This record gives sequence, C-alpha cells and structure tokens, in this order.
Amino acid sequence: MEPLELLECCAPLAREPIDPGRAVGVARAFKALGDPVRLRILSIVASHASGEACVCDLTAAFDLSQPTISHHLKVLKDVGLLTSERRASWVYYRVVPERLAELSGLLAAPAAMTEH
Repeated sequence: MEPLELLECCAPLAREPIDPGRAVGVARAFKALGDPVRLRILSIVASHASGEACVCDLTAAFDLSQPTISHHLKVLKDVGLLTSERRASWVYYRVVPERLAELSGLLAAPAAMTEH
C-alpha cells in the first residue's frame, strides 16, 4: 500500500464502521503517532517557522543519535505524514496536511453526538 493511499476517503468512525483493509492503514498512522518522539518530531516540523525542518534541526532537539532520529522520520514518511526533499547534504521534512486532516476527520464526532 502506498503511503499516500492509506487514508483516502473514510467517513468518521462514528458515522459508519471502517472496513478491515482501511483499518490496517489507519492503525499504522496512529501507531506512528503513538510514539512520543515521533509525535514531537511531527510537532517540530509542523510548527517550524518555514513550514519545514532540516534533519539538523531535529537532531538538536533530542538526546538521540542521528540514526535513531532517521528511523523515526522514516516511520512518519512511510505512513504518509511527512515528505522530504534532499538539498545538498541535508534533508528537509514537511508535514503532509492532507494526512493530518484525514486522521482528524476520521475521529470527528457527528454533531448529534456532541450536542447534549
């Protein structure tokens, strides 16, 4: 399954059950975000002033080795939450906003459930 095809479509879970195949892809995305380091990486990239962060910006933010940071970045890329671009000797990462919107939309509760 291609990373950018993992979450296409999907009605909110509270409106209709998710099919088994789609559940696998969605679970992979949430599992990737379930790690505190990956969640922080995503947050750092998303909130970076230019909308992208160099791997050098990320390694400075953690007390982890560069290969460990690279592993976490790969996991986030594999589920389609980040994209990357190599420029000279550095790699720059950007969040894929559509993927975050899809995850958010999947968890959205219908208005009837939120009104009490």
